[in-house]
Amino acid sequence: MAISKPIKNRLTLLKSEYDTLRKGKESLLAIIDDAEIPESVYNSNAIENSTLTLKETEKILLDMEVSRDVSLREVFEAKNLARVIGYIRNKSQDTEISKEVILLLHQMLIGGIDDVIAGRFRKTGEYVRVGTHVAPAPEHVERMIETIITEYTGDLSDYFLDKIAKFHLNFETIHPFNDGNGRIGRVLICFQLQRIGFPIIIIRDREKKEYYNAFKEYNHTKKTKAMEKVISLALMESFSKRITYLKGQKIITLSDYTKAHNFSPSGMINAAKRQNIPAFREKGVWKIGEAFVYTATKRLPKNN
Repeated sequence: MAISKPIKNRLTLLKSEYDTLRKGKESLLAIIDDAEIPESVYNSNAIENSTLTLKETEKILLDMEVSRDVSLREVFEAKNLARVIGYIRNKSQDTEISKEVILLLHQMLIGGIDDVIAGRFRKTGEYVRVGTHVAPAPEHVERMIETIITEYTGDLSDYFLDKIAKFHLNFETIHPFNDGNGRIGRVLICFQLQRIGFPIIIIRDREKKEYYNAFKEYNHTKKTKAMEKVISLALMESFSKRITYLKGQKIITLSDYTKAHNFSPSGMINAAKRQNIPAFREKGVWKIGEAFVYTATKRLPKNN
């Protein structure tokens, strides 16, 4: 199912504003991207049940001591994923997505953690499952990956988010690796977005239920609507953050904004989650430009 026309229109307007504002401010965008890496790493690893907190992830990436004993594996997982994210930021414009790129990213992610499986697809006898979903037999993996890459790169007619959502759903359904499939899959979304001039996104652990439900929907019905919604909302939030910074606005918490205008807290949070207002999260806290004027046709109810 394709992205709706209203969402396409919103994304077109956001992209146009972003492209206009970003001229001459590439250094600011680089700073925002750098500052976002710990959040990207924390959320992607948390979806895979890592025990690290965001603060612990930040300390590990800064080579600072963590106050509790954490496994060496989780330390490597954080550092390796940060390295992968940094790599795609610099390389996404150089090459189209390919089997070789995917294998390289996996080598970077799993290398030093499990070198036996790093940088290669599953071999004969290596079966995996996610919940009740049993991934295809390893003998079919390479051919299936080549097929979805060809479909993605060769499709010049479908909307970009429709293509990215379908690719991600297919990639995770194939589950080509023994480990690291989810993290590589989410990195590839960012790779694909950056390659066509869009900012990276964060699929957050707080939205894990909606994210996993999107796979259930696809496995049962082959519909992609739920994943399209997850990615489009994350992209709009990424735009909201960068546009607010590019405009040089004073940024305040959404809670303070809500109090200042006597709006309903729950209503404003819902508006933020739906991206009906240009709010965004930093370290899990919703924020917004102080100068934003809420002018929706149906205004949020005031507290009594």
